[in-house]
Amino acid sequence: MRNYHDGRWEIGIDDPEYPSAFLELANPPGVIYGVGDAACLQTPCLGIIGARRATPYGLAIASMAGRVAAEGGVCVVSGGAMGCDSSAGRATLAAGGATIVVSGCGADTVYPSTSEDVFRGAVEGGGAVISAERWGMGPRRYAFPKRNALIAALSRCLIVTEAGPRSGTMGTADAAIELGRTVYSIPGSIFSVNSKGTNALIAEGAKIIPDEESLALAISLDFGFLSLRSERPQDEPDGLMAALLASPSRPDELAEAMGTDVIGVLRELTAYEARNLVERLPDGSYAPSRAYLLGHNIGI
Repeated sequence: MRNYHDGRWEIGIDDPEYPSAFLELANPPGVIYGVGDAACLQTPCLGIIGARRATPYGLAIASMAGRVAAEGGVCVVSGGAMGCDSSAGRATLAAGGATIVVSGCGADTVYPSTSEDVFRGAVEGGGAVISAERWGMGPRRYAFPKRNALIAALSRCLIVTEAGPRSGTMGTADAAIELGRTVYSIPGSIFSVNSKGTNALIAEGAKIIPDEESLALAISLDFGFLSLRSERPQDEPDGLMAALLASPSRPDELAEAMGTDVIGVLRELTAYEARNLVERLPDGSYAPSRAYLLGHNIGI
């Protein structure tokens, strides 16, 4: 390994410090470029990936998984992208854990800029930002499939939180399956585009995570630590929240399903939005907020 005065390093494929996990790839990169602590590449890692344009549901699952991993001392791997990747990274760092960002650009380039805090936190928190691309390289379409393969290789297990049917997330999952990694998939509504990929993975044999307790248990068993998290008591949701938990919906759809008027539903949604229980999605539908799903002491 060659160290640079600014903290950058390179590890060649013939170097004894080259991660053995990458040698399992059909075309392992000749050089790994990195910033941060290279030793983290030798530790057991959990991959947490998902959609960039994620729903509050996917973001909450990614945050939950990142927090559980950090509490168990497990290093989290992701692509540092907006959405589920960055949500997992932020939760890991907030819980005092280490994370590795595998970039599709040069390891000294932050992309996307909205994930700057995750890239910085990875380096400062005992993890690293790594890449198979040369220093200073900007985003190139061809680089991201290579990035996805590195994420799959580093991950002892991979959790797929949300994914469209044809996406980089699914490409990473496919690479993990080919490498014989354990892949967990989070089920979602059959009406949600962001759950078509995860539901398909389950249909094809990926392990299903049916609830929050199963998520914590799976991570703790796979990485050999004791999870002391007890089941969190939950209040029964009212009719409106139950409908939104089943699937994000527009006010008119909710009114029809609940047999009430749209004005009443809009009034209720406005009140819930003010309390951060629900949030409006770009397509005009509403969904339970990430705060509600994570149970931040808010109830109905």
